[in-house]
Amino acid sequence: MSAVWQACEQMAVSDEARGRLAPEMAPQVAVRTLLQAGESGDALKLMARLLPRRYVVAWLCQCARGETLEPEDRAGASLAEKWVREPSEANRRAAFEFAHSGGYRTIGAWLAAAAGWSGGSLAPANQETPVPPAEHLTARAAVAALNLLAARDTERFDARRIAFVEHALGLLADAGQEGA
Repeated sequence: MSAVWQACEQMAVSDEARGRLAPEMAPQVAVRTLLQAGESGDALKLMARLLPRRYVVAWLCQCARGETLEPEDRAGASLAEKWVREPSEANRRAAFEFAHSGGYRTIGAWLAAAAGWSGGSLAPANQETPVPPAEHLTARAAVAALNLLAARDTERFDARRIAFVEHALGLLADAGQEGA
């Protein structure tokens, strides 16, 4: 199964959007195809899943950086940025704990969740048996965070999502070159 097809499945991309894609499409082409068809929500989902997890969190931080955030949201963004700069288990765990304690109700909680769900274990820190997150959870958290950011301006919601995705197209190209 191609990376694009697997990402569509994991992120519940709509059947209509999937119908616009071909299994052999390059990731950038697939995302652009959805954007051009007016499928910004599905393009956002696909972008979030096709990028490597660290790139996803960096992308979120870049998008949030241009926003006026509440103190709790800034705290979550700060934890996510700290993990991007130094992807240690301690930084991942701190982001995870912040998101979990906030009940995943704010932009900051979802920003932190993206970093917190990037690896490691979702079990309590004192539990010996690890519970690794599903590979697509960082992407799910990213979509939640970006939708909340976009919704801050309801009149421009779709345009903001498109701008977020277009901003990441270069990252997707970089990720492809890094994997080559």
